[in-house]
Amino acid sequence: MNLRGLFQDFNPSKFLIYACLLLFSVLLALRLDGIIQWSYWAVFAPIWLWKLMVIVGASVGTGVWARNPQYRAEGETCVEFKAMLIAVGIHLLLLMFEVLVCDRIERGSHFWLLVFMPLFFVSPVSVAACVWGFRHDRSLELEILCSVNILQFIFIALRLDKIIHWPWLVVCVPLWILMSFLCLVVLYYIVWSVLFLRSMDVIAEQRRTHITMALSWMTIVVPLLTFEGGSGFARISVSFCLKSAHF
Repeated sequence: MNLRGLFQDFNPSKFLIYACLLLFSVLLALRLDGIIQWSYWAVFAPIWLWKLMVIVGASVGTGVWARNPQYRAEGETCVEFKAMLIAVGIHLLLLMFEVLVCDRIERGSHFWLLVFMPLFFVSPVSVAACVWGFRHDRSLELEILCSVNILQFIFIALRLDKIIHWPWLVVCVPLWILMSFLCLVVLYYIVWSVLFLRSMDVIAEQRRTHITMALSWMTIVVPLLTFEGGSGFARISVSFCLKSAHF
């Protein structure tokens, strides 16, 4: 096996994010089922690790930028630095939201609308970041995810505060729309992968890239659809709401 070829597209940043999210999902499920009795501050430890690495990386990058004035004359380096600042700003708003969530669950002293306020700011900031990113050909996964979910954030906050009493399946309609779009993306990559496999004019590297993307999107979307389409999603949401209301 060619390990160099296997890991040539390896992205350490995304690996850290996905690993932290996986560990957080496991800990949260165990906590909601009562298998572990940890404080939610401890349950969110993988999220704190993720944000800590972002802050440390941004601090190092800012220090290097400040100590090397010659980088400011390079157009591409300036774009990289601005992209880092935008990403850090979004992560700090997400960190504020996560801190407020833990505080709300542990103490229950304020409304969920206040807890979700950082996300309400994240969405317009992410829209502006997407416009800037498209102009400079930047990767925009996090920004797009935050910008398209503003309506979902509002619905969840209103439902948790019992301002609206819609069923959770209705509350999550914006999420179903997003998942439908992701299904189209998966279908797109599958179709192109099949076409590239049957074409003799496509080089092996392009075939490998499209097959990898198709498998990656399927690995992400299919489990999400299974989780959200079953009763588990609504049950976890209601359980989370009831547990929070008791504090």
